[in-house]
Amino acid sequence: MRLYIAEKPSMARELAACLGNPRRGRGFIKTNGGIVTWLVGHVLQQVEPAAYDPKYRSWRSEDLPIVPREWKLEVAPNTAEQFQIVCKLIDDADEIIHAGDPDREGQLLVDEVLDYVGNKKPVKRILLNALDETSILRANDDLRDNAEFFNLKQSALARSRADWLIGMNLSRAYTLAAERHGHEGVLPIGRVKTPTLALVVRREREIKNFKPVNFFTLWAKFVHTNGKFIAQFKPSEKMLELSAFDADGRLIDEKFMLNLQKKFLTAPLDGKISSYETTERKESQPLPFSLSTLQVAAGRAFGYSPQQVLDAAQSLYEKKLTTYPRSDCEYLPTTQFRDAQRILHNLSMVSNGTFKDLIDHADVAIRSRAWNDKKISAHHAIIPTQKFLTQDLTTIEKNVYVLIARNYAVQFYPQHVYDETIVNIKYKDELFTTRGKVVKIIGWREFYVAPKLKSDDESETILPQMSAGDDIVCEACDIKKGVTTPPKRFTESSLVQGMKDIHKYVKNPDVAKQLKDVYGIGTEATRAAIIDDLIRREFLTVNKKNLYPTDRAYLLIDALPDEMTYPDATAIWEDKLHSMSVGDGTLEDFLAGQIKFTSELVEAANNANFSVAENFFKCPRCGCALRRINGRYSIFWGCKNYPRCRASFDDKDGEPDFNGKKNFLPQPIDTPNDFNAADFEPILSSSNYNP
Repeated sequence: MRLYIAEKPSMARELAACLGNPRRGRGFIKTNGGIVTWLVGHVLQQVEPAAYDPKYRSWRSEDLPIVPREWKLEVAPNTAEQFQIVCKLIDDADEIIHAGDPDREGQLLVDEVLDYVGNKKPVKRILLNALDETSILRANDDLRDNAEFFNLKQSALARSRADWLIGMNLSRAYTLAAERHGHEGVLPIGRVKTPTLALVVRREREIKNFKPVNFFTLWAKFVHTNGKFIAQFKPSEKMLELSAFDADGRLIDEKFMLNLQKKFLTAPLDGKISSYETTERKESQPLPFSLSTLQVAAGRAFGYSPQQVLDAAQSLYEKKLTTYPRSDCEYLPTTQFRDAQRILHNLSMVSNGTFKDLIDHADVAIRSRAWNDKKISAHHAIIPTQKFLTQDLTTIEKNVYVLIARNYAVQFYPQHVYDETIVNIKYKDELFTTRGKVVKIIGWREFYVAPKLKSDDESETILPQMSAGDDIVCEACDIKKGVTTPPKRFTESSLVQGMKDIHKYVKNPDVAKQLKDVYGIGTEATRAAIIDDLIRREFLTVNKKNLYPTDRAYLLIDALPDEMTYPDATAIWEDKLHSMSVGDGTLEDFLAGQIKFTSELVEAANNANFSVAENFFKCPRCGCALRRINGRYSIFWGCKNYPRCRASFDDKDGEPDFNGKKNFLPQPIDTPNDFNAADFEPILSSSNYNP
């Protein structure tokens, strides 16, 4: 018996329908091609620390770091019934088809079940990048050995265990450190979540500390025999060293600029064209969407949050209208090129003529750079399927579908071709420059409406025909005044882009260069959820689509070392996880690095720079907060930093008596009569959190 194990019920239903004659059972579907069953996401979950040792039920600094010798999983309570059904079907099967989503998490969630039950039966892998009938049948005819995806599973397993190590240990370490300073509540720390939060905190501080600066640019109007044109003054490297310029090369000294203007308006006014170069430029079609680029484009075009875009893309996928949504790939396999004519035809038939003009000018003979097998792993870019759009869609679904469809259709347009002319002018021993652009072939830019992710500074200036050595005359010289502006606050969409382009935010320039071409931090599937979780836990708030850090965010980020708040280490780990998925690196080596990193940060928590919360008395010895304790013999005050600090004080009218006769500050812990360690148990037991 052949058993298909899908990631979720909806995928199982689509798969069963294509296998023929589906008959529903309890937790499975019989078909002509075998039995299809399903999981409900991760039916297995990592155990809590207390499952390794009951002492971990209480949160204590001296128990950290917690590092399992053998990693344990347990069945999630809400999926136990379906898990038992799947186990029984595995026992009865002769061959198993792994039908998880085509990414590392989809690979792991089926593999971990097979490993958990000790499966020894042959396993094949079906890669379902789309749920329309043609795509499913084609994938079923191209089953692969599941062993080929071992490295992908190891990468997911490494990510899962690293997240556990960081989350369980550092959340405990820094929550306890905060508590010692009088702060309440759990401080959840995540390998990706925390440096993401730090991006917003630092951006907000940049904005608050920003001081606008006036700067000046100088533009001259030159007269050539064939016409007039405007060029901008470019200071020399030597001039930029003067105090009149800031570190970014902006001229900030108005008096200096006025003297330059006077110089340029003083006779003689003749100059020469030092160079006149025209180069043909070709701009390739924008790549089809990955989830992140789709989230950014839809956020800019329509103001949708990343989660809204993911939900819409998931719905379109389940309606068989678009391909797998959680893709981090922007390329397409060459085998998919054969479907282009059918897909474009279906788009041309969409009601209201939404795509009519776009499709009418498309040329299916054009093969853009998007078709590249070397860039394909388990999944490809998000594109429309061959299914004809007949269903009613929500407004968000329709807008997201339009973006996906148009981005696919422009792959069948020519490149955007233009001539770019750069002119340099020598005038009074100084340099002026200008550029112009003449479009030769509009190409894909005629219909491409999704916003570009990079700014386009190209000028559309029309220049007269000139040659190097030609004479020109300065007719006018004008000063333009500008004011620097603060950086923009992150929105949910731009924060997703920031997580993807993380090399722009790392602290170490060498690391930034190394990470320029990697996949950022987080995954396509998790970035939106990470941002939502930061909002839900009240570390971020949203106002008019902008993200603002809360007091809790500042408290946490200010207390953590740079290793946890700057994305350098996290981005490198993400790069290593990606490398591991293609066979470069081992699970053991990766986790060894994570354990070392976790241990170092747990130790750093002992000296975390938390401010003492309001309404708490401060310990004169270590600076931590004091706690009022009902002791065995009397009420007294003890330091929350116990046992590292053993200071204690008598109670006087509800306050610590720092000048009292029974001030225990200099006394050792084992001093008889004056101090009993058992009195401090309330301090320890009060730390019994369940994150």
